[in-house]
Amino acid sequence: MSLLKLKLHWQILIALVLAVLVGLIVGREAGLFGVSFYALFDFVGQLFLNALKMLIVPLIVSSIIVGVSGLGGSEHLGRLGGKTLGYYAMTSLLAILVGLTLANLIQPGVVEGDPSEVFGFSAEAAALQERIGSRDAGDVVEVFLRMIPTNVIEAAADGQMLGLIFFSLLYGFFLARLAEDRGRVQRRFFEGLFEIMMHITDLIMRFAPIGVFALVARTVADTGLEAFGPLALFFLTVTLALATHFLVVLPLLLYFLGGVDPRRHYAAMGAALVTAFSTASSSATLPITLECVEKNAGVSNRTSSFVLPLGATINMDGTALYECVAVLFIAQAYGLELTLGTQFLVVSLALLTSIGVAGIPAASLVAIAVILSAVGLPLEGIGLILAVDRLLDMMRTAVNVFSDSCGAVIIARSEGEHDVLKPRPTVSAPSV
Repeated sequence: MSLLKLKLHWQILIALVLAVLVGLIVGREAGLFGVSFYALFDFVGQLFLNALKMLIVPLIVSSIIVGVSGLGGSEHLGRLGGKTLGYYAMTSLLAILVGLTLANLIQPGVVEGDPSEVFGFSAEAAALQERIGSRDAGDVVEVFLRMIPTNVIEAAADGQMLGLIFFSLLYGFFLARLAEDRGRVQRRFFEGLFEIMMHITDLIMRFAPIGVFALVARTVADTGLEAFGPLALFFLTVTLALATHFLVVLPLLLYFLGGVDPRRHYAAMGAALVTAFSTASSSATLPITLECVEKNAGVSNRTSSFVLPLGATINMDGTALYECVAVLFIAQAYGLELTLGTQFLVVSLALLTSIGVAGIPAASLVAIAVILSAVGLPLEGIGLILAVDRLLDMMRTAVNVFSDSCGAVIIARSEGEHDVLKPRPTVSAPSV
């Protein structure tokens, strides 16, 4: 069978496996005609990421405005918005509690001997302090200030998705209330823009296997697959927590709240999950998530265009879980036992900061710095997790995207969309 005839997610998976092998073989130094393979991987991977990010602003604006303006009266918008926010708050909290439980049970940061010798706390303290800067709990307020941008054009240029989504929600809300003769032209414009963006997405996704290969090969060539040493238990704790949320919590919600077979949804989201894993960016994956949820899962554009762009910005289950485990791990590495009250503060801050974390790689490091400062832990503790952060970032982004898609399915079902994730009827051959 030709590789080009395989479904997209299988092409991407093959590219992922080949990227690991090639990255291990070529490393950072190997090259041809004076050009290193590492630089070539970096160039191609950056092209693919830039192409995906190019779609984000026009896709988010058009999809939200089309979705909200198509809801009709404020009663429908309020109901859909309430369900969406309620689902996102619930799943993020469940994810944090899963991480908190496993971090306390496994205690990955507890080591024998002097922690400073095991972890080398001061090795990256100066550089890390300069990179992260001074953070405190007051930074959480900035999350909510960013919801209302002073300049929408500047917010779009700077990629401030929270403010852009808020403006698009307002625009779509009042567009639905314009007189038909005034609103018709604008609605058709944004519907056309949204359709164009989906066509561009289809074009870019034809090159996804090449982009994924370059991105993963570059990462493996850079870091290799070295033993994580003392970080192995932390890595396993986060992986186990993410897997629990991904394989247990979310499927149970799909089954009991959505009334659908979770296995069908895993199959429907294959391409989006692999793209999320390879790019470590829920925002960059949004075009593919929309396509998978609408075409494969059967969710209407009315629901997906509202739920998914909002989720790509404020629903960060994997990120919130990771922040919680990381802070507890750092505290344990310093030999500290956090009280129940302090752990409650960690849970609350993880929930709040995960809402405003940008959907780009490594953005959660700043959120972790906020929590560390709030509970009185040194910022140099972040240096403990940098070695494994990239790979865990890829994993938690896949969880973020899957949770968004589960929300779209559950909310669509609650809105009366009964054909979501239902098997297509087979036409039997006529009997002779």
